[in-house]
Amino acid sequence: MAGTITSDRTPAGERRRAGPLIVTEDAELLDDLLRLCAAAGAHPEVYHSVPEQSADWDAAPLVLVGDDAAGRCRGAARRRDVLLVGRDRDDPGVWRRAVEIGADDVLRLPDAESWLVDRIADVVEGAGRSALTVGVIGGRGGAGASTLACALAVTAAREGRRTMLVDGDPLGGGLDVLLGGEQEEGLRWPDLADSKGRVAGGALEESLPSLRGLRLLSWDRGEPVTIRPEAMRSVLAAARRRGGVVVADLPRRIDEATAEALAQLDLGLLVVPAELRAVAGAKRVAAMVGTVVRDMRVVVRGPYAAGVDDQWITSVLGLPLAGELPQEPGLAAALTAGAPPGDSARSPLGRFCSAFWERALPEGSPS
Repeated sequence: MAGTITSDRTPAGERRRAGPLIVTEDAELLDDLLRLCAAAGAHPEVYHSVPEQSADWDAAPLVLVGDDAAGRCRGAARRRDVLLVGRDRDDPGVWRRAVEIGADDVLRLPDAESWLVDRIADVVEGAGRSALTVGVIGGRGGAGASTLACALAVTAAREGRRTMLVDGDPLGGGLDVLLGGEQEEGLRWPDLADSKGRVAGGALEESLPSLRGLRLLSWDRGEPVTIRPEAMRSVLAAARRRGGVVVADLPRRIDEATAEALAQLDLGLLVVPAELRAVAGAKRVAAMVGTVVRDMRVVVRGPYAAGVDDQWITSVLGLPLAGELPQEPGLAAALTAGAPPGDSARSPLGRFCSAFWERALPEGSPS
């Protein structure tokens, strides 16, 4: 699926946010504005003139006045976030009409369509705190990065955080399998790999499979596809705008799409088994990732090889320690039985993840 995700539904349990107020009798212009609102995930109210109830005019997050309706809006109360929208590029009186209704700007379609979609999405989705975005990368193959990424997401969701888990590794087999949700309906990366422009955060969240209280963007079992860097940038930006936490499982090989993901991380976790060869491999990964990620830390996974400890590992890698991941002998059996990583809050992995979020998330941060 290329382009911006749209939706006419609101996720269960979430109150639908107010959309723009459109004032026009121009059927063609109205069709275009409704299309742009849908692209931004917005649900507009449409009037032919200023609403009789002044509260409707005052409370709308954005007012889009068609050029045909400017005269009918001349007596409306002055307010911010009013845009005059039309098509005639050669009309010399358009700015006079904009001043008469107190419009912030004048837009001409189709030239301003992309800008207007962004503007609508901004006011509808709000400007709250962005999600804390954590990327997990293995210092070597089989380090346990995918397991830790899933456990962090499962734990955050269990603790009531709005959570999105993003599978950024096309060769990892799909995190939906690790979570037992490969049959769940919803979009996967092949549906979004060619996305361009802004992605509406609410529509993205609603379109993804819901597993264990979190939303998951994973891979399917079809032919491999290449994620466009623009798609990775747009999708992660949309996920971040929803707040809460975003956890990304990322590959060690850094292509353009992975670089886009790394650039949006607030914190990177490099999972390193406590053995000499793993530390040597992790040093190369850290050197590449460290050029993009501002805050990179090490998660050391036991058991420890002879002569290896966490201080030596962090010294070799030149990175601070995020924590020591304890051994969990029953993890393989639990995964085979269908329990996802971190499913038990009392397990070593569950306790590690709870402690991590307690340190990483600011006190009183919104969920």
